[in-house]
Order: sequence, then C-alpha cells, then structure tokens
Amino acid sequence: MICLILVTWILNSIFAGEAENALKLEGRKWAELSTEEQFQESWSKGPSSLWKTISNVELGWLLVSLIFMGATIFIGVIRWRIVLAVQGLKLSFRRAMGISLVAHFFNSFLLGATGGDLLKAYFASGETSHKKAEAITTVAVDRLLGLFSMLLFCSILALINWDVVMSEKSFMTVMILILGMLFLSGTVVILSFWGGPPNSRLKIEFLLKKLPKGDSLIRCIEACRFYGKKTSFLPRVLCWSMLLNFACVMQILTLGWGLGLDMGSNMLVMMLVVPAVICISALPITPSGIGVRENLYVSLLSSTAIGIDQKAALSLSILAFAGSLLWSLVGGAVYFFFRSQKTLDQG
Repeated sequence: MICLILVTWILNSIFAGEAENALKLEGRKWAELSTEEQFQESWSKGPSSLWKTISNVELGWLLVSLIFMGATIFIGVIRWRIVLAVQGLKLSFRRAMGISLVAHFFNSFLLGATGGDLLKAYFASGETSHKKAEAITTVAVDRLLGLFSMLLFCSILALINWDVVMSEKSFMTVMILILGMLFLSGTVVILSFWGGPPNSRLKIEFLLKKLPKGDSLIRCIEACRFYGKKTSFLPRVLCWSMLLNFACVMQILTLGWGLGLDMGSNMLVMMLVVPAVICISALPITPSGIGVRENLYVSLLSSTAIGIDQKAALSLSILAFAGSLLWSLVGGAVYFFFRSQKTLDQG
C-alpha cells in the first residue's frame, strides 16, 4: 500500500507537469482549474506523454544496459563464491548463478532490494547437510560487504562532488543518511569479523547458548570471525564489489544515453546518485524499493546540479527497473525447474 501511494504521488506530480504544459499550448491556465479538474487533466494527458518518452529510448543502448544489469548478477556470483570458499564450501559457478537468479526473482516483490537474500540463504543451506549455519552466514556476509562497499563508493564520490553536495539540500539529506548507513555497516563488519574483548564475546556466547538454535547462532558468529583471520579476503571482495558498483552506474548511464540525455557532463554526479539510490532503496520500506527509488531519482536528477527533466528522470528509473524485471523473469524460469541439491557436501 505504501509503495502504491508513493508511485501514485510521483506519477501524479509528473503527469501534472505534462498536463500544465499542454494547457499552456492551448492558451489555458492551470491555476484556474479546480483540484478535481487538475487531477483529471493530469491522468488523461500525462500517461501518453510519459510513454512517448520511454518509447524513445534507442534499442542499442537498451540492450547494453541489460548487459550491464546481467553483469551485476555475474559479478555478484563471483563475489559470493569467494565468500563461500573461505568456509570451505565449493559451489559450482552454474549452481551459484542459479541460486542468485532465483534470489533476484524474489527481490522483485519482497521488501527492499535485498528481500531475496532470505531465499538465497534458504537455498544455500539446502545445498549442505553439515554446514548449514556457515552457508547461511555466507549470504549475510556477502550482502553486508556488498552494501558496505557501495556506501563507501558513494561516500568517496560525495567527496569528489563536494560542491554539489553542499549546494543542494536534497543531496545533503541523502548523504547524511548514506554516512549513517556507512558508519553502522562498518561497525557491523568490524564487530562481526574481529569482535570485541574476549570476555564480552564469551558472555554473548553463553547467553546465545540458552536461546533456541543457540548453537547455530554461535557457529554463525564463529564463521564470521574466520573471515577476519583471512587478510586477503576483504581486499578481494571489495575490489569485485567496486567493479559491481561501476556496472550499476553504467546501466543507468547507458539508459540515459539511450534517452538522448546529456550524461557525459554529469557522469561524476551520476556515479554519486546511482549508488545512493540503490543503497536507500535496499532498506525494507517497500517491495523491491518501488516508489522510494523513483522518488529519489526524480528528486536528485531534476536538481539544479544535474538538471534532467522530471519526466525523463522518471523514465530513466522505470526503464532501469524494467531491466531488472527482465532478469527477474530469467530467475523465475530457473526457479520453476529449481531443486535443492546437496552440492556443497560433494565439494
């Protein structure tokens, strides 16, 4: 319901702008219409105008954007297999890709942009009979480091675009939230991988043993500690994550070029906007971040710093989500034939 309200509000705002421009051409004044008449004009003239913009995207650039969307899934599989390998879990690339595509399918309608991770953890645990806690932990660690790297990427670009951030209230608000998320995720990484004082850890483990499935929780904590002992692990994962972040940016840039937008002069700012929107949309607010994502894109891209038309900004967001949905359909097809296999017990 929340996501529906957000999307309706955004669409109505965009459609109202289109209808107002159309009325000007007819010699009529928008302000003279009643609220009901404005609403009717917005939804009668706006949708056709928006569809015209979306349908104007060049097919070649659209296909390139789909390739970059697929690349994010591909790189994500490579990163997850690195996380799995630390726990001695050897999952074939084909099997890991299958599970990741199924998770991407469920992301399309679960809360936030990471809801599919719950299913990913479920299917990962189904691949083994003796390391279920460790398999589930790999999904959590993979997502945590992926989010941390994107927040770090976004923060670095904020420094590069410092003048833009300080001159735009919308950018400042977003960056305050991003920095807060970076601090929290960084704290979780440190505590998970290296923990606190030994006495505190012993007390926590003692308390966890009293809980249902307490032993499994302790095994998850121990699995996290194991990552902190591997000095080469974090740099490797962060490198692949940064490459994934770049692919996410390129998906949006190519769509912008396909719509005929001037993305070249705004490339550095776009490298800030895209990860910021992805990170905030990942919060479990609406299914697949619908509404939150569109609102952020329209607000940030139509700011003075970038100056993209609101209608074009919304088209860009819708097209990006459509590309994600196309890959979700692939995941849905994989899920139709998906069966749990004890592949991790064979490695």
